[in-house]
Amino acid sequence: MVTKPVVRRAGACAALVLAAWTAGAAAADRLAEKVLSEIAPAKATHAPKGAPKPKPKPKPKPPSLLAEVLRGPLADADEVVFALRARGRDGHWYANFAYWSEDASRMMYGGRGGRLCRLNLRTKQVVDLVNDPAGDIRDPTVHYDGGKVLFSYRKGGTHHYSLYEINVDGSGLTRLTAGNWDDIEPAYLPNGDIVWCSARCRRWVSCWFTQVAILYRMDGDGGNMRPISSNIEHDNTPAVLPDGRVLYTRWEYVDRSQVDFHHLWTVNPDGTGQMAYFGNMHPHTVMIDAEPIPGTDEVAAIFSPGHGANEHRGTLTTIDPDGGPDARRQAVPVRGCPGGVRDPCPLSRRFFLVAHGANLLLVDAAAERSEVVYTASAGGLELHEPCLVRRRPREPVIPDRADWSKQTGTLVLGDVSHGRNMRGVKCGQVRRLLVLETLPKPVNFSGGPVPLTHLGTFNLERALGTVPVEPDGSAHMELPANRPVFFVALDANDLSVKRMHSFVSVMPGETTSCVGCHETRTMAVPVRPSLAALRRPPSRVEPFDRLPDVPDFARDVQPILDRHCVKCHNLDKHAGGFALTGDHGTVWSRSYHTLMALGQFVDGRNAWGNSPPRSIGSSASPLMRKVRPEAFGVAAHHGVKVTPREWRTVWLWIETGATYAGTYAALGSGMVGGGFMAGSGDVYKRRCYGCHYRPATGKTPRLGQGKVPLPEPAPPGQRGPAYARYTGMHMAYARRGWHALLNLDEPVKSPLLLGPLARDAGGWGTCKGEPPAAPSAVFESTDDPDYQKLLAGIQKGRETLQAVKRFDMPGFRPNEQYVREMKRYGILPPAFDRLRDPIDVYATDRAYWRSLWWQPMGR
Repeated sequence: MVTKPVVRRAGACAALVLAAWTAGAAAADRLAEKVLSEIAPAKATHAPKGAPKPKPKPKPKPPSLLAEVLRGPLADADEVVFALRARGRDGHWYANFAYWSEDASRMMYGGRGGRLCRLNLRTKQVVDLVNDPAGDIRDPTVHYDGGKVLFSYRKGGTHHYSLYEINVDGSGLTRLTAGNWDDIEPAYLPNGDIVWCSARCRRWVSCWFTQVAILYRMDGDGGNMRPISSNIEHDNTPAVLPDGRVLYTRWEYVDRSQVDFHHLWTVNPDGTGQMAYFGNMHPHTVMIDAEPIPGTDEVAAIFSPGHGANEHRGTLTTIDPDGGPDARRQAVPVRGCPGGVRDPCPLSRRFFLVAHGANLLLVDAAAERSEVVYTASAGGLELHEPCLVRRRPREPVIPDRADWSKQTGTLVLGDVSHGRNMRGVKCGQVRRLLVLETLPKPVNFSGGPVPLTHLGTFNLERALGTVPVEPDGSAHMELPANRPVFFVALDANDLSVKRMHSFVSVMPGETTSCVGCHETRTMAVPVRPSLAALRRPPSRVEPFDRLPDVPDFARDVQPILDRHCVKCHNLDKHAGGFALTGDHGTVWSRSYHTLMALGQFVDGRNAWGNSPPRSIGSSASPLMRKVRPEAFGVAAHHGVKVTPREWRTVWLWIETGATYAGTYAALGSGMVGGGFMAGSGDVYKRRCYGCHYRPATGKTPRLGQGKVPLPEPAPPGQRGPAYARYTGMHMAYARRGWHALLNLDEPVKSPLLLGPLARDAGGWGTCKGEPPAAPSAVFESTDDPDYQKLLAGIQKGRETLQAVKRFDMPGFRPNEQYVREMKRYGILPPAFDRLRDPIDVYATDRAYWRSLWWQPMGR
């Protein structure tokens, strides 16, 4: 039989021994001994009890990746240039330059010094090309001839990044750009020009407190600067593809999620031919720092999770574009690379250099491992943007297609009914396209669109007009150059059929085309003899006569409500249980909040950007059925009959995003929160919470019998949880919070007071006392001390609003940050006095937008 010592030595081979058991004990013993001797030749006898265990043999050290690379891909290039700098101060990937909107002394860059270094990978010798203990250096890239480095440099004692060049030996430092703007992330173009991202575009992130940089191009010596992008959000990290196109990250959210769509696009070096490269249908990832992989058609990029991480940290990923821009399987994480890396420098399909904290890593995708080849010891500074010092071939030069003397370009659309999620839309049903322009912000103050909307559109939108669509679905139009436009497809009644949730722009003199509406990028135009729209010259956008191109609710829509709706829907008659009066709440007017809360308009907001036909805009908005019932084949709403101009105004307001304010001067002003009601908490508990208790968990309770939860008062001067939920998070709560309760124009007409006040005392008497008391009103008269306490709080809110003013109130003055930026842009004179000098904020906005329009060269 098998002896115990032999079985112990068999270890992992016990299964084989048992398998041979049927062959007999002697055979089993021989098999176990044979397998053991083959796996690990060891003594057949056990060591005596208590004897020291033999030390395990050390695992053989894997061969050096760096040595292999220096024999292979880097045999002719053993030097790397990189930057050392501190992380940006904000958590977002883009917020690492310029200043915070509310405080111009609060800088977003990390500070603490910066260095531009050259590392020899063989000797590990490091040479400082630039060392500025008080400055900051970022984004180095090496010229095609391997002799110069282009980088972004904020000199000590200054606050803006400019572009510089320097020789690889540290000589010849030359400044290429200047001014009170930040210039970052440059790349050389094969014709000798430079493409880079610049904040000289003068716009701010629409959902944050920081500035925007978009794509620009200039001559190699810094002359002839011009924008090649019209984005109102960030463009990032341009790089040149092997075919000469520029690959870059484009962030956009035209009426869709502001935190989900920041993916890879391409554009010709002159700004023509903008096209999605990868990922624009896939939310939840920032794709950034993309670089071509030598010898392939693939690129390496960083996939930064969610809405992106500070300084672009994420997962090293390779992308093969052959499957099209939406093929997720074509994006493959590189195994063996740790998470949280940045700035890939592909050496081949197998080897990559990446930055990881203060380390320079070499990654071997085939062996699925990485190796630290250098660690910077620079007092908290991290390593960024490694790039090889080597000569490399220039990509093909794509000739300029733009005609810089022109002011417009041309767009051809194949068939508006052809595309994704167009079920039910037949050729010929779309008669016109409404042409809209998304408008940049001169400054911004929050992570949400308040007070423009409540998680609706984040930007004002201008209606440029309409262009015709031919019976075959084609369109041919002339558009203003280098401005971000998008479309709403309209039927014979001018009701919305489909809304575009991206933007397109044409460069001066460019002619470009699209297949249809929301088509995939691998889709071709249906084969036809010709497009009807191409049998005629391009249509010019036909503007609307006597309609506001940027609607303002208080100025344009409220007068229509006053004429036709308020006679029934007021705070006295209160038909339907709501009012459409224009009195002010804490953020919006009562009427705007009521229409929003009751779902009377369906604005442009759509989280994923491709909703079914007729689910957004005028065709989906109940308010339109009331002002233009004949278009829907329904009866008039209680005999209400509006004029064509009135319904057109309401229609255009809905199609341009249904915003409350029609000026960006409203941002960061005129909102008073609910802190002035903080002293009313005891009244709520004693008189209201029996029916209207809202748990502190933050969950809205199930409502019944018309009972609504009361907001939890925030301490004076603080924005408590209720305010945060109300202004930025939950629509369900926004429908009921302070706006449903307070009237800051006439406090005694606040529903918070009218509901519990007896009818014979002038109230509604809708709130009854709690059982077992008689079902009488909560407040029998206005003399009730609790009624007076609530009234005093609302009056305090009225006084606050009268002091700060809202954009639609007489005496409104824009805040200091709006004025500061308009002065910086040259829109307001330097000596403008915010508190004394007259200002028309609507005209100021328009002057700002016009200053960004493309002007032909020589004008």
